[in-house]
Amino acid sequence: WHIECSALALRELGTTIDLHGGGGDLIFPHHECERAQSEAATGEPFVKHWMHVAKVFMDGHKMSKSRGNLVFVDALRKQWDPRAIRLGIIEHHYRREWEWDDTLMPRNAARLQAWVEAPRVEDGVVGEVRSALDDDLDTPAALALIDEAVERGQGVHDAAALLGVLL
Repeated sequence: WHIECSALALRELGTTIDLHGGGGDLIFPHHECERAQSEAATGEPFVKHWMHVAKVFMDGHKMSKSRGNLVFVDALRKQWDPRAIRLGIIEHHYRREWEWDDTLMPRNAARLQAWVEAPRVEDGVVGEVRSALDDDLDTPAALALIDEAVERGQGVHDAAALLGVLL
């Protein structure tokens, strides 16, 4: 498994990858083995930046295939705007574990609606949102900044675009 990932990464991405992601549970042994064998084979650094995400829970249990407690984006898209789905996911910091619950999607659909209805004027929070994202991809802080700007009646369209949410 480790060697397969190394082989695929080297073939598809070259000897050094800018960003490598995965679950926090893959740090050891998988990513450490992948790094060690790739660097031994090439003599070059394998990854510049690692991005390990925390677990998501539902009803107190880690979401997993074996438990069958997964929420699939394709199913969510049948009911919710994809932008609201994105907001629901990024309202949590990628490094912190969180619990999926039934309030997530309605809350973020309402958030999206408020953002869409914001005035189409120059954004006052683009720089602040960019700073939050530059700080370990702090999406919860970025969302809070945009929410506060909406409450003040400011434009947020450019700031939302930094999050991949086109209004």
